[in-house]
Amino acid sequence: MTNGIQSRLDTARDPGFGVYVHWPFCAAKCPYCDFNSHVRHQPVDQERFARAFETELATMRERTGPREVTSIFLGGGTPSLMKPETVGAVLDAVARSWTVPGGIEVTLEANPSSVEAERFLGYRAAGVNRVSLGVQALNDRDLRFLGRLHNVEEALVAIDLARKTFPRLSFDLIYARPGQTPDAWEAELEEAIGYAADHLSLYQLTIEEGTRFHSLHAAGKFEIPGGDEAAELYAVTQEVTAARGLPAYEISNHAKPGAESRHNLTYWRYGEYIGVGPGAHGRFLENGRRVVTVAEKMPETWANLVEAKGHGVTGGEILTRSEEADEFLLMGLRLAEGIDLARYEQLSGKGFSPARLSVLQEEGLVAPIGNSRLRATPSGMIVLDAVVADLAR
Repeated sequence: MTNGIQSRLDTARDPGFGVYVHWPFCAAKCPYCDFNSHVRHQPVDQERFARAFETELATMRERTGPREVTSIFLGGGTPSLMKPETVGAVLDAVARSWTVPGGIEVTLEANPSSVEAERFLGYRAAGVNRVSLGVQALNDRDLRFLGRLHNVEEALVAIDLARKTFPRLSFDLIYARPGQTPDAWEAELEEAIGYAADHLSLYQLTIEEGTRFHSLHAAGKFEIPGGDEAAELYAVTQEVTAARGLPAYEISNHAKPGAESRHNLTYWRYGEYIGVGPGAHGRFLENGRRVVTVAEKMPETWANLVEAKGHGVTGGEILTRSEEADEFLLMGLRLAEGIDLARYEQLSGKGFSPARLSVLQEEGLVAPIGNSRLRATPSGMIVLDAVVADLAR
């Protein structure tokens, strides 16, 4: 175990209580994206949606009772299409609903094509202190392939502006693109780290059902690196980021020690979070049980529901203890810090099978951290779904 992991374990806070706000609108739909995002060719009534967010937050406050918020995340869609006044109204509504200590992490996702200096300054004044930029690639050919509206020059301008405006900066890159070699990815990754972000989210390109890439890929219009090639690109990712001081703290996320995403750690440490907005999900304790909420996806329908009954939640469930344990395992083993064995036993009512655990350790897929935690090894991370399924049996 590295000193970095040990340090994060020593200073780990409770899993947290996060607030997620989903802004569902985009200027264009990316061909790889299966998130709940919608293009509107007429101006969005932001005042109406701000009021709806405020109403749904108040309803969620009635369900959760008083809590202390540990992070706020404005995701999408493209939240950088929001007016600063809209962002400010949402953050004010969160503060009216729960206790919001000064200085907590407040993240806003932004696309380089929708970045403006005045708007960034407005977000900062509203309370945003961390920006996550959807850069995705650092060459124009691949940006066009990915359907992005910005070019590399615009991305670099956005990165520079974000560094000057916000205390913390993250940006995303997608790898395992068609024809991408390990050498080319290593060079691109080195370049990205040179732009002084304290956090990088590095995602392998996957073909998701229902996306334009899904139909194009099925028709043989392009190919992506196969299993062995993708594994080599993943290995390059781990090696380069670790050598440059941004080790992986989660399968796809890399940060300087102390710069990890507080909000995303709440998900992976199986904390609680409220989700508001079209298509948003939430998981929080209500009357001693963990409930799941799922909101209506269509933005205008969601707003109508909120105006009619105070929320846009159309689905959800109360999780069984076994389901909680399975989710805890699936989320926690994504982390370099692994999972707390005692918490797993508390949720599941049982420990792991010693025989199965022994086999997984012999195969080099999991490893203990002291006597109290278990983590997936780098080899185990590549086949994590199978590892989780084996442990949970």
